[in-house]
Amino acid sequence: MNIINRAVFVALMISTPMLMAGLVIGLIISIFQAVTQINEMTLTFIPKILVTVIMLIIFLPWMTTTLLDFTVYLFSLFPEIGRLLY
Repeated sequence: MNIINRAVFVALMISTPMLMAGLVIGLIISIFQAVTQINEMTLTFIPKILVTVIMLIIFLPWMTTTLLDFTVYLFSLFPEIGRLLY
């Protein structure tokens, strides 16, 4: 897997927990609004923000480890890149 593919994969892996939590909360609130006929626009923002922050706090150690592993991988490639250039 080349560097760009791996970088995109890591970015998707890191962002997925927060995006999925926001998606699920958004769907639940949308269904609630449709059933109760409450059409308040701000009703969706606050729960999404809270859930995203909570997911960020929960997954921060894993995200940090994943990014650190990817950074170490990138730095380990420096000698190979240097050999290819000279």
